[in-house]
Amino acid sequence: MGVLKKFEQRLEGLVNGTFAKVFKSEVQPVEIAGALQRECDNNATIWNRDRTVVPNDFIVELSAHDHERLSPYSGQLGTELAGMVREYAEAQRYSFMGPLQVTLERAEDLDTGLYRVRSRTLAAEEPPAPPQPPAQPPHQPTGYGRQPTPPAPGAPWQQPGAGGYAAPPPPAAPPGMPPSTPAMPPAAPGGGNVRPFPGAGHGGAATRRWIEVNGTRHQITGNACVLGRSTEADVRIDDPGVSRKHAEIRPGTPAMVLDLGSTNGIVVDGQHTQRATLRDGSRIVLGSTTIVYRQVEG
Repeated sequence: MGVLKKFEQRLEGLVNGTFAKVFKSEVQPVEIAGALQRECDNNATIWNRDRTVVPNDFIVELSAHDHERLSPYSGQLGTELAGMVREYAEAQRYSFMGPLQVTLERAEDLDTGLYRVRSRTLAAEEPPAPPQPPAQPPHQPTGYGRQPTPPAPGAPWQQPGAGGYAAPPPPAAPPGMPPSTPAMPPAAPGGGNVRPFPGAGHGGAATRRWIEVNGTRHQITGNACVLGRSTEADVRIDDPGVSRKHAEIRPGTPAMVLDLGSTNGIVVDGQHTQRATLRDGSRIVLGSTTIVYRQVEG
């Protein structure tokens, strides 16, 4: 069962159906949950091969009407949305830099039924460093002020009165040469919510990508291609079973398709899924429309 479906089922059982009554108007919680998933995907930062960091502080901006309607439940709804984000991050092997939270805010520039999601990465506060023990005085050799005698060439260095051997002192730098500088550690990955484009920075021939919908070919040239029934979609699909913004194709190595919180979901090569890797000839089903993904090395 998908993360969004489990989230929706949990909401149905909360507070004896209170949420079911509240969310019968424009903004639905599953829409917000889907937007939070996309926010994670769009702002994931690859630190290394084993760690991909996503934002941990999310702000959902609502219109004045919707915020007034939802504010009595903002605490519980924020907790449920944060739980959904955590489950999604675990499924995608994302990680957070600090505590996860989702809050609702009022935005005067939004009309009823519209919302906007903002996110950022906040690192957890580091605990103060423990106090350092006082420095120990340097060891004074025993004896009557006798200075160590340099050893013969090739013999180990011996400290008189210390009962053992120690490493010889470091050689002095040649005249006119500056002392050596210790190597600096590698710089940490840059901050911010910028995700490297998949496959960027690698040589090789360009790949041409397109999709075939009802016999029409649509070229994919940007970083993403939104499929849906809305006129704002990059490829408009006139199908009552397709949501306004149903799915998104992201070219890269490999290319991927993601469900944008649609009503009926997506089927890729016969499997119901929320995201899947695409290959040349993959078949994506939205509603009752079949889309063929094609890619050819240039």
